[in-house]
Amino acid sequence: MANPVKEIFNKGTAASATPPAPAALAAKVRTLTPSMTRSMQRVAEAVADDPAGCAALTVTGLAERTGTSEATVVRTARLLGYPGYRDLRLALAGLAAHQQSGRAPSVTADIAVDDPISDVVAKLAYDEQQTLADTAAGLDTTQLSAAVVAAATARRIDIYGVGASSLVGMDLAQKLLRIGLIAHAHADPHLAVTNAVQLRTGDVAIAITHSGSTGDVIEPLRTAFERGATTVAITGRPDAPVSQYADHVLTTSSARESELRPAAMSSRTGQLLVVDCLFVGVAQRTYETAAPALAASYEALAHRHSPRSTHR
Repeated sequence: MANPVKEIFNKGTAASATPPAPAALAAKVRTLTPSMTRSMQRVAEAVADDPAGCAALTVTGLAERTGTSEATVVRTARLLGYPGYRDLRLALAGLAAHQQSGRAPSVTADIAVDDPISDVVAKLAYDEQQTLADTAAGLDTTQLSAAVVAAATARRIDIYGVGASSLVGMDLAQKLLRIGLIAHAHADPHLAVTNAVQLRTGDVAIAITHSGSTGDVIEPLRTAFERGATTVAITGRPDAPVSQYADHVLTTSSARESELRPAAMSSRTGQLLVVDCLFVGVAQRTYETAAPALAASYEALAHRHSPRSTHR
């Protein structure tokens, strides 16, 4: 039965009360640009490419430079997490100062078919580091804290994901199980929905989908939402359809896709960071029960990691 108290407009997709720090601006642009309108993309790309130059412009000046309108500039600033254009200009000035402080030049992560393996290692390592940094910079800690509180006190936690996201879901589930929580990851969409039907107030449902539009993940989350469970979306597109049914939205970096590095690989890195942050937060809040449960699980598995004196 649907919970009449929950309304879509109360979702966690609203802009954070605290504007992102200047260092997080570039990460926010990379994450949100793909879901913007073309005119808003021009504004976002301009401020990311030349923060110093754009910081010196009025809202009218930036609108003229990007061939857009003042309203589009303001909407873009708000989508990036700033109350208005003045706040965005301050962040741009801070970002420009940060870039002029001697930071090392960027390394391309594009991998060619004939790259030596040493270059592949270096490029992938750089790309992973950038994805982690962008995800950390753009992660809304208010939303994360709320998700932690809900999971730490949940009767049961269901996790939905398909493809590479299902691997991340299984990773989170096994971590939560080891600290004594009831958690299940569902990669089968039919089982996900049939389990979601059993959820109620006091339970938590977590959907993991980089695109935010995977129907097999959205359907069980919607079902859990309608049953009154607290819902969480881990996605690279905070304004995607999955967010309509999420009480809390945790955004991952929208890492670049390349021919030899598909989105499933690059998105997984940010997702793993988010679920690790969620897990550690839950473990902190439940430490009195989590620590003994974790110790017991280590003890139960210890013999499997020790050399056996005899083989049978």
